[in-house]
Order: sequence, then structure tokens, then C-alpha cells
Amino acid sequence: MLRTNTCGELNKKDIGREVKLAGWVHHRRDHGGIIFIDLRDKYGITQIKFDPEIDSEAHKEADKLRNEWVIQVTGKVVRRPEDMVNPKLKTGEIEVEIDNLKILGKSKTPPFEIGDEAQGVNENIRLKYRFVDLRRERIQKMLETKDKFITSIRNYFHKKGFVEVQTPILANSSPEGARDFLVPSRYYPGKFYALPQAPQQFKQLLMVGGVDKYFQIAPCFRDEDPRVDRHYGEFYQLDMEMGFVEQEDVFDIMEPLMLDLTKEFSQKEIIGLNDNGRFKRIPWREAMNKYGSDKPDLRFNLEIVPVTESVKNCGFAVFASAIAKGGVVHALKVDGGARFTRKEIDDLTEIAKSKGAKGLAYIVLKEDGALQSPIIKFLGDDLTEEIIRRVNAVTGDIVFFGADNWRTVCDALGAVRNECGAKLDLKDNAKASWCWIVDFPMYDYSETEQGKIDFSHNPFSMPQGGLQALKEKNPLEILAYQYDMILNGFEVSSGGIRNHDPEIMYKAFGIAGYTKEEVDKKFGGMIRAFEYGAPPHGGNAPGIDRILMILNDWDSIRDMYAFPKDGQGRDVMMDSPSEVNERQLKDLHIKTTKK
Repeated sequence: MLRTNTCGELNKKDIGREVKLAGWVHHRRDHGGIIFIDLRDKYGITQIKFDPEIDSEAHKEADKLRNEWVIQVTGKVVRRPEDMVNPKLKTGEIEVEIDNLKILGKSKTPPFEIGDEAQGVNENIRLKYRFVDLRRERIQKMLETKDKFITSIRNYFHKKGFVEVQTPILANSSPEGARDFLVPSRYYPGKFYALPQAPQQFKQLLMVGGVDKYFQIAPCFRDEDPRVDRHYGEFYQLDMEMGFVEQEDVFDIMEPLMLDLTKEFSQKEIIGLNDNGRFKRIPWREAMNKYGSDKPDLRFNLEIVPVTESVKNCGFAVFASAIAKGGVVHALKVDGGARFTRKEIDDLTEIAKSKGAKGLAYIVLKEDGALQSPIIKFLGDDLTEEIIRRVNAVTGDIVFFGADNWRTVCDALGAVRNECGAKLDLKDNAKASWCWIVDFPMYDYSETEQGKIDFSHNPFSMPQGGLQALKEKNPLEILAYQYDMILNGFEVSSGGIRNHDPEIMYKAFGIAGYTKEEVDKKFGGMIRAFEYGAPPHGGNAPGIDRILMILNDWDSIRDMYAFPKDGQGRDVMMDSPSEVNERQLKDLHIKTTKK
């Protein structure tokens, strides 16, 4: 046995006991011939003492020790002198007098100190030496919390009668909204597997197979650009699906779980629930109109107000031009925004422009009662006062305006709203605001091919109105049984009631430009399954890492992974991605064009 106790568990009750400890040298100090070592393991730190009068050989060996060497020691637990008690440590009242030392492993000088001061170290240095970085208490606690988080989720679903099923990692390519990671087949030259962006088709096939209540902690793989809430390449989601259900049944399962997780894994106050304790449900178009976003942060109340009718006959050319082209004019009143400097207003204007707006008009209601704006002379006093009343603005506020096509105005003012919430410290991290966004449009114009109709969200969702809606309605007016779960301005889950009818599926994909042959080729397995009796089914897939990050206000999602990729998608520790040899490429019938 290398240790009888861990470094974090000793206390004054152990005084007089002989113990054996093992761990890393955290700090070393020489005090008048006596050597003190802070010995660290996963569970904490214990101060150990090498006194030449107790054991000269152990003291002589201890003189060699440096930070991060791995050692084993034996000795007696003693009370610290009164003036050396460390109240910051759980073991701060005791120390161990060492009579035997064994060096288990030597260490080079670490690239950075082991402690939360490593937060200031360049991230790529930390990730290159991740095996050292993992020793920090903060990272250890993150990994432990994630383990408990997943365990809590598993326990919840098992109690609800769900069965955990693992679905394939080597799958087929599917249009899930991001680029696939492709895996070439050695047995079938020229053909490829795809790592699953989500287990979407498989979980639907499980419903056809009668599993009825399925879940898994599913690894998902997407070639998307990383960001603070999205890890490159791979992430984990709680994937769940139920048979013979409607949208309400999914909400009934998911809401109690999310509320329980919030209470168990954060100190946040849950706000914004309905009178019956349920999540608010906001239709997609209403969310876009009110908040300029389909993932609104509801911790603050800044709302966008349509003013198109009020200004349609005004003399301001920007407003008139937008309306004449079928566009809209919306206003955003920001409480206390009158104190924004000219530079801050210019910065907000640039944010609006980044979303496609041509500019950002405004009216400042100054503290002295005066109105400041370059557009008042075009609106006139009466219309200006009408708009101020319409948006409930008062002295000290600022009113921003967006004028363009509807989507551009929503996106631009939504981005401005979000930035104002941050500038004015309205995003209270002590609060958790959950909601559902429902009634997503089934289709939208393609982002890559001008004028082409494409799915706006999950292509496997059931259209509201079924086949009749697909045949008779304008595709852009068809809504889907599609919903997103939102927490503090982040989309943390997407789901829907699924399309389980082959005829409806062919028609839905046909509107998006897919031929019957293409649907059969890409989704043949699912189509065949639906021809053999498919129950109505639905579910969703919350992002575990993202929810845990938000609940704990962690800075970056990357630290939650034991071995994360960096901001450019590289594993700098393992030097991945890397080149492979010609023999491997030949086995896979691959030639590269890169020299």
C-alpha cells in the first residue's frame, strides 16, 4: 500500500498516529535546517516536516526535492505550533514529522505554477502540458462536477423508465447543419463513414423498434468553428427520445430535470417561470420581434417595439425607403442609456452593421429634459413624442431604431440589446432564466444559395398541419413542431416532434430541393423503417457541457474537457491533427494534393 491516508483528510483527531502519504511536492521551504514540504494529492494538501534530529537520512534526501516530484513518506501526525496554524487549509492544524522518504518520480521544472494562478498562463501552454494543468484544483473540481452532473442525469432518466442505449459512432453522412468528419473505408474504396453530428436517425429508429423511452450521454462530432460555449470537433449531449408523445410530454420530462440541475449544481435563483412553475413558451416570431433573437436572455427586460405604422408617412428617408421596400422599423428603448458616450453609441452602431444594418438611428432623452438626435428634424416634434410614448421612454433613456427588412432589423437590434444588457450590468449571474422557443419556421431561404428554399432547423421535424400544409401553404409560412430550450441567452437544447410518415418526409425534403432518389440514398434506412409502422415520437438533446458551463459561470467550455482542443481545433499536447504515412493512405485508397 503506497498510502494509508490522503493529503486532504488528516486533522487534529489524527494527532499521534503513524501515517503513510503519497503525492506531489507542491511547495518546498527551508527554515533553519528544517525542511517543510506542502504535499499535494487530488484530495488536498498536508504540510510535512523533515527534521534532521528525527531522521537525518530522510532530511538528506528531502534536500533534493523540487516542485512536482512524486514522493511517498511515513511519519507521525503532530499538532502545529499555535503561530503556524493555517486556517485556509483543511489540514491546517496539523503537520506530519517524516521518518522515511521514498522518491517515486522526478519532474522537470514545470512550465507554470500548479495553482489557480495558472489562469494567467497562455492557454496553449496549458494545453500543451495538459497533464500538468490537470493537477490544478480548479480543473479537478470541474471534472468531478461534470461526473456528478452526468450521474444525476442518468439517475433521473432511469427512475423515469428510460433505457440507455449506445448508438453507432461510425455512421452515414447526414445534413445536420454542420460539416461532417469523414472516415474513409478500407473495405469499400471511395466510400466514407461519417462521425455522427447527433444520433438523430438512430434514436428515431429505436422508436420504430419499440424502445419507447431512450436516452444516452452521446458524443457528437461537428466540424464547426470553436467559440467560448462550443468546443471544437466533439461535445456531449443528453440525447433522449420518446414514443407515442406530443410536444407537451417532452416538456413534462425535461423541465423538472433542468430545474433540479439548476438547484443542485448552481447557486442561481430561478426566475421567469409561469404561475404554474413551468417554463415560459415564446413563439419564434414573437421572440424575434421582442428580443431580436431566438435565444433571448430574459434576465433583463429590454424589449423591441414595432413602430412601422407610426413612422410610415414620416419625412425621414431611411425609414420611408425601408417601408417602401416592404421592410419594417423597430425601436429599442434602453433604460439609462442616455449616459452612453458618443464612442459607445458608435460601437453599438458597428455591432448593428455587423448584422447587416446600414446604420443605427437614435434619440437620447437627456437628464435636463432635452432630446438629442439627428433624426428629430425629420420626424417632427409630434411624431417624436408619439414614438417616445409608444416605447415608454423617460428621461435618462435612449431609443435606438432599426429600419430594413424584417430579419435584418431583428438581428441588428437583438445584437444591440444584448450588448446593452452587458454594458449596463443587466445580466445577473445570480439568476437563471429558462424558457422554450417554439413554433420555428419549417423553411427559410438558404444561406449559401440565393433564392433557394432550405430547412431552417432540423429537417426531421414534423410540419404543423402535416401533408396538407406542405401541399397548400407557402413554404416560408409553414411552422414546425420544433423547439429550443434557452438558458440566460444561450441555446442549450434543440428538439422536436419527428416526421414519421414516408409520404410527408418525401414532400418535406422535396420542397427543400431533394429528389426522391436523394432522400432514399441519404435516409433509406429510416424511410424503410417508417414503412413498417412508426409511432409518433419526439425528443430533444441538451448540451451537457454548455449547461454546466452556464450554471457555474465558467469562462470557457474547453476547461471542462480532460483533453480539449485549442481555439483553432488543434490538440497541441498530442500534435493532432497530424500527417500519416503513405502506407496508411494507400490502404485507404487516398491521395493528398498537399505537398
